Amino acid sequence: SSAPPGKEVKMNESTFLKAPEIASIMEVSIPYAYKIIRNLNNELQQQGYLTVHGKVSRKFFESRYYSGQTKSTEV
Repeated sequence: SSAPPGKEVKMNESTFLKAPEIASIMEVSIPYAYKIIRNLNNELQQQGYLTVHGKVSRKFFESRYYSGQTKSTEV
């Protein structure tokens, strides 16, 4: 591997989540997962971040949905 020791890259865990992954994690439909992505990306854009259409940062998604800040019914 070209990564330094102790810095191995996890190939199965990408930086971004797509709608099917969010649908599976949240147990919602894929169209609803796209709505979640759209709302999270809007929030990131308001903070001055660039976003990728149809994808959301895994780190941001996890911070919003697993830190108790957001409930799925608020989307």
